[in-house]
Amino acid sequence: MTLHGDAYLKCIDPKCGLEYPIKSTNVQCEKGHLLDVKYKNKPSEKLKDVFAHRGIMDEGIIFNESGVWRFRELLNFCEIDTENIDECSNFLVSLDGAEGRQSKPYHMTRASAFIGTSSDNLWLQPEGYNPSGSFKDNGMASAVTHAKMIGAKKIVCASTGNTSASAGMFAANEGIQCDVYIPAGQIAPGKLSQAYQFGAQIVEVNGNFDDALKQSLDDAKNHDGYTVNSLNPFRIEGQKTIPYRALEYLKWASPDWIVYPGGALGNTSSCGKALMELYEWGWISKVPRIAVINSEGASTLSDLYNGKFQGEELRWNKGKPNTELIAEYYAYLDKEGIRPKTKATAIQIGRPVNILKGLRALDFTDGVVTSVSDAEMLDGMSVVGLNGFDCEMASGASVVGIKKLLEDEIIKKDDVVVGILTGRQKDAMLPVDYHNNPENKFAIPPKI
Repeated sequence: MTLHGDAYLKCIDPKCGLEYPIKSTNVQCEKGHLLDVKYKNKPSEKLKDVFAHRGIMDEGIIFNESGVWRFRELLNFCEIDTENIDECSNFLVSLDGAEGRQSKPYHMTRASAFIGTSSDNLWLQPEGYNPSGSFKDNGMASAVTHAKMIGAKKIVCASTGNTSASAGMFAANEGIQCDVYIPAGQIAPGKLSQAYQFGAQIVEVNGNFDDALKQSLDDAKNHDGYTVNSLNPFRIEGQKTIPYRALEYLKWASPDWIVYPGGALGNTSSCGKALMELYEWGWISKVPRIAVINSEGASTLSDLYNGKFQGEELRWNKGKPNTELIAEYYAYLDKEGIRPKTKATAIQIGRPVNILKGLRALDFTDGVVTSVSDAEMLDGMSVVGLNGFDCEMASGASVVGIKKLLEDEIIKKDDVVVGILTGRQKDAMLPVDYHNNPENKFAIPPKI
């Protein structure tokens, strides 16, 4: 079942369509548009059986145990013989096969009861069981693979926490340098400590995530760094395996909805790309709808998509989105001094770099966007914990977002829904403060 990818990079703007060789380090075309990794070959649906047996029949082969590289034929940008384990070892970057390995959908009865739906119809997929504790390891495995492929000596990222932890871990494992740009004072200590632990060079930026990203991109451009934030198209390739695993677990029967928290929109973009490709290949006959859940304190996509700014609803518009509207919105934020503000720091992002790819994903899937409060996200986080699963506050957005969309009758009672829990808890005081307040819905305050 070997596939030689004939992979290349292509601009996402249909009118532009510039193409680049697969070893290019560009994250944008020369006209400033984002890029996709593209493949000329159509993979056989018979690969589904191959994927199902990997990690079971071939115990001890880390690339078969990996929740990313188990699907390597579907992201073969290295153009290797995917059945040759020596070639896999020479090219593919892996944390001993652990990335994505423990990630699959689960029923959570208390979460279902809180949301108001049948347990049979609700699946929640915890990505916090990745080695660094978040979904980032899926995309970092593929991004650092490309970095290794082109001989990069340093990877660079901006982070609100989880990206820095994942980048630091993979860089340490590969013996390469890692520079992490963080917004000073706006990162959970548990996440920041991981970056330090893995030997990353921390660069504090006076500003927010968007300011840190700008500086990190300057570093990558001017000082031979390789950027691993999600505007890197190879990050998106690895993150496609999140919906792959959900669909595989459901025996490739598409759910009605896949729900994500919305931050930089890399997950939205990767899920959309995965679904577009699977539908084009004939692997799925029904396209799940994507729902993106913003924080009310970082609601850029929700505001623009739902027409809350100047009354115009921002859409993909066949590859011609109103980018002037986005620029005007950002100018308005600057003029009014509005900065993203939420305790869910993982999604405290005001200028999502993947907004255009996110719009494309929402267009293809007839998706929706909404926003939820910090208090609601804390309830969502806490009820997941009461099911015996760990998730961070941003992941609670998926839970309460599903609840809100169900109450608004956008999600129907009999719809099958997969909610992605993007990371585990790394801010120790959030649950402590939540449960010490008896007014919170799921609080279990200490006895005195």
